[in-house]
This record gives sequence, structure tokens and C-alpha cells, in this order.
Amino acid sequence: MDIHDAHHLLLQGLNDVAVLFQKVPGSAILLRYVKSSYQNDPVRSAVELFLFLFFVRYLLAPKYSTQKQNYVTLSEEVSRTPTLSIPPLTGDQEVDELVDDWTPEPLVAPQTALEEIENEKRPVIVGQTGPKTKLSTGRTVTNLASYNFYNFVGNETLKEKAIQTLRTYGVGPCGPPGFYGTQDVHMKTEADIAAFLGTPACIVYAQALSTISSVIPAFSKRGDIIVADKAINYAVRKGIQISRSTIRWYEHNDMEDLERVLVKVTKEQTRKPLTRRFIVTEGIFENVGDVVDLPKLIELKYRYKFRLILDESWSFGVLGRTGRGVTEQQNVDAAEVDMIIGSLAGPLCAGGGFCAGSDEIVEHQRISAAAYTFSAALPAMLATTASETLNMLQTSPEMMVLLREHVKTMRAQLDPRSDWVYCSSAAENPVMLLVLKPEVVAAKGLSVEEQERLLQDVVDETLANGVLISRLKGTIAALNTTPKDGSWQQRPALKVCITVGLSRKEVERAGVTIRHAITKVVSKRR
Repeated sequence: MDIHDAHHLLLQGLNDVAVLFQKVPGSAILLRYVKSSYQNDPVRSAVELFLFLFFVRYLLAPKYSTQKQNYVTLSEEVSRTPTLSIPPLTGDQEVDELVDDWTPEPLVAPQTALEEIENEKRPVIVGQTGPKTKLSTGRTVTNLASYNFYNFVGNETLKEKAIQTLRTYGVGPCGPPGFYGTQDVHMKTEADIAAFLGTPACIVYAQALSTISSVIPAFSKRGDIIVADKAINYAVRKGIQISRSTIRWYEHNDMEDLERVLVKVTKEQTRKPLTRRFIVTEGIFENVGDVVDLPKLIELKYRYKFRLILDESWSFGVLGRTGRGVTEQQNVDAAEVDMIIGSLAGPLCAGGGFCAGSDEIVEHQRISAAAYTFSAALPAMLATTASETLNMLQTSPEMMVLLREHVKTMRAQLDPRSDWVYCSSAAENPVMLLVLKPEVVAAKGLSVEEQERLLQDVVDETLANGVLISRLKGTIAALNTTPKDGSWQQRPALKVCITVGLSRKEVERAGVTIRHAITKVVSKRR
């Protein structure tokens, strides 16, 4: 075959390929694009061809290198020098020796001595957690360790409504809210909470603890700024940690220090790109028991242009004339708080949590909040219970009056009369935190661990005398801080929860029992 025949065959082959290519759908459009692109900018055509070939090669290439060895090669007879008494190791023997020598790290830290003692003595409740609770030991004790403030656990109307809902809707929705999990009772509960608080909208989550830890990262991302109180609870800390935002801390409930931090942040961000900025705090602080200064917080929020995320998990249903929380107690319009987060699992005796705010804030969470998007929706029975208990708080304000009277009765037996402890909780807080007085700690030279052991002995002594109380559990330290920073540290405390299910005389007797137990245990400590 001479050169002319070869040239003829090449042209014929190219012509056949062109005919076949023209039969491909869309080939004419592609040819027109290439011709016009080459005429206008031939360099761009070359770049596009290079990128196309690189893309094809990338798709066809293996996900790992087939040339480089990324593992350790074990020799046949290597690992040690043979002697008369120790023969050389083969490859299999070397692998076995390495496996035997390897010790995995534990998944969790070993229990402390205090945790072991506490777990051994942990009381087990049989039946419902009412004001009088039966333990697995057969004893019936006064229960001051649950958040059954209004004794909704024993309310017969709520029980009948829950049973009716269970028969109508079943046990659970078996799906997340955005995927066939939303039921009409969920929409009603959201509307009831929004109307109760006076906000445009509300969204209900299936779990109280994961509500705030999902709301924060739904809005605050890497590069955004969060200014938070050092005493915030564990759930809020986890939300801040997940958000990966820049964190600035201010001293607990210190509005002057908060303003100092806001001024500093504002100056730092003057010449930087605009970021989202949030103040995060609680209504009633779980770890201390006191109440935030909301009017001053709103003033600072507007002055320095921050958004406010307020966790009312422990103040919703407790503070205010009708239980609307710290906004009602301190005469602040709920619309001035960007996001109000609350719990339906505590005072309302239901389950789940909520976030109330504007329509835009609520709708954003329906596709961006992890706990809402990926968790099964709240069981209909609990949603109905939450709506019913909200209605009871509005129609029966005498319950809140009675609860506050019981709180005063208990405080009268403990705070002024005890030489060993004082109550750090606010006057209207039904969760009383009893902390050892500083002079007692100093006189006896008690470390934090020794204080916890001492208070656990008080819990055990109180239970032995027929009253069930608990102890405040520890929380993680502030993020991005070290002990040298002088960060706020949670103080060990006893936790006493008041309920209207007891009479005034029963509350007084329980208070006397607790006070005597504290005196007996602490006075023995030298």
C-alpha cells in the first residue's frame, strides 16, 4: 500500500466517523458551539479541551495509588537477631506479636470512686414519679428530685387525653417531620406555643436537649461570632461547639463585662468582612439557679447590633404570672428576642422542645436544624399533652401561686436557718440549688471533689430519712479556656425540686429533714 492509498483510507475513515457523529443527538449543536468558540477565542477551545480530557482521566483513575505502598512490609525472618535460645521470627509470627502487644485506647474514661459509689446507691423508682414515689426497695419516699412542679404526672384529665390521643394516632409518627412525620397535633402545638408567647411562629423538636444544640449551629457557622455567658448549661455548650464559631465569653450574668466584650468584638470586626454575631444566654441558669437581666441584655443587643438566642428551658412554664418565662416576668416583648428556646419535658410534663421567633427563623430550621431534619417527630401523645398543660397554666394561675408559696416555705427551712449552705437560686425558681457556704469550705479545706463526696453523703442521709433529692451534676469547662484564664467554675450543690403535689406541712417536714441531714453530715467533717 502506497502513501496515496493510505491517505485515501484515512479520509474515508474520518468521513465515516463524521457521519456517525452527526447521527448522535445534539451533535450539531456541539459542532456549532466549537466552531463559533474557535473563531471568537481559539485559546478558550484549547483550555476547554484540556479540562475535558483531565475530567475523563480523573473519572477513570483509581481512588488510591497503585504504585506506592502505604503499608508496612513484614520480612520473612527479620524482627530480631537470632540466638541459641530465641529463634528468628517469621512474617506470621511477627504479625501475631504486634497484635498481642497492641492495646486499644478505652472508649470512655474509667469511673471515679465517687461515680462508683453513686451508681451502687442509685435509687430505682417503681411506677410513676409522683410526689410520693415507691422505690424498688419497697419504701415510699417524698420525691423532691423530679421536675413535676405542678403534679401534672398525676392529673387524670391529662391521662385521659393522652390515652385518647394514643388510640387515635398510635405510639409514634415513625418518620422525621419533613418526611411524613408531621401530624396535625404538631401543627396545633406549634401554634399554641406561638400564641402563648406572643411570637409570629414556633417549631417543635422531638427532644429537649437537642433543641438548643441544633438551633445554634443552624444559624451560626464557622467565622461567625458568639458571645456567651460562662455559666451556660451543657446543651448550649454543645450547640456552640458544633457551630465551630468564634467564641467570646463574659463573666456570669455580669452586664458590664458583657458590654466590655461586645465593644471589643465590635472594634475587632470594624475592617473585617461582615459576619453574623450572637449573644447566647439562659433565662434561668441551670448551673446556678439565678435569672438573667433581660432588659439590659436587649439594650446591649440593639446598641451593638447582635442577635439574641435565649434558652428558656428552665424558665418557660415557671417565671411570669402565667408561666410565659423571663420575658413576661421582666416585661419584655417576646418579639425583641430573636430566638426563644424552651423545653416541653420539664414543667409541662410532656416531651421535646421548641424554638419560637419570626417566620423566617422558624422556616429556616425546618431544612437546616439537624435534630429536626434527621430525628423522628414528637409522638402525638406528647404534643397533645404539651398543648393541654399550656392551657391549664393559662386557665389555672392558682397553680403557680401555690408553687411559689411552697418555694418560700422550703427556703424558710433551709437558707436562713442552715449554718452550712445557702440557696443560689432565684426566689421564684422551684429548683433550689443548695451550695456550701464559702466560709465552711475554707474552714474545712474542702476541694471540689471533697465537696461532691460530702453532698452525696447528704443525699444518702436524706434518702435514709424518707426524702429523695439529687445533686447538681458537673458540666464541661468553657471552650477555648484553660484553668489559668480564671474561667467560671461550677460549684457542687444539692438540688431540691418543689412540687404542688405536697401540702405545706409536708414541704416543711421535708425541709426540716434536709436541713438536719446537712447538719449531721457536714458537722462530722473535720
